[in-house]
Amino acid sequence: MYEERELQWDDVIEKEGSEFATLPEGDYTFMVESFERGRFTPKEGNKLPACNMATLKLRIDTPEGAAYINHQLYLHTKMESRLSEFFASIGQKKKGEALKMNWNAVPGSTGRAHITLDPDKTDPNKKFNHIKNFYPKEDKPKFKVGAF
Repeated sequence: MYEERELQWDDVIEKEGSEFATLPEGDYTFMVESFERGRFTPKEGNKLPACNMATLKLRIDTPEGAAYINHQLYLHTKMESRLSEFFASIGQKKKGEALKMNWNAVPGSTGRAHITLDPDKTDPNKKFNHIKNFYPKEDKPKFKVGAF
């Protein structure tokens, strides 16, 4: 198994390409490999103020191998419904109930999400995957385009 670690200045490297392969738009099962706590610092004109931010590393297993998506969750009341949607997708939050977010239980959690393929803002020829929405754990998606 490949173990992640810090590289030294004189280490040998061999891995090529990006592990962030793009997926066709559709519904996918994901696993949260990890998350990092961070801080969102807005640029001028941004509607969201500075706040805590979780960067999730989501793994989607496909017949071609694993694909990864980094997804940010902003810990601000403006984004509370998005946080609720994520925690419902991994089974922590139930509809109509309040939840104290348990971040320690997030790594290893699984859920389903609708993933789109969006153009890069600076290079329209470059595309990247984006989580459009998360499905609640007990709900079944209405369609299965691109499902694995």
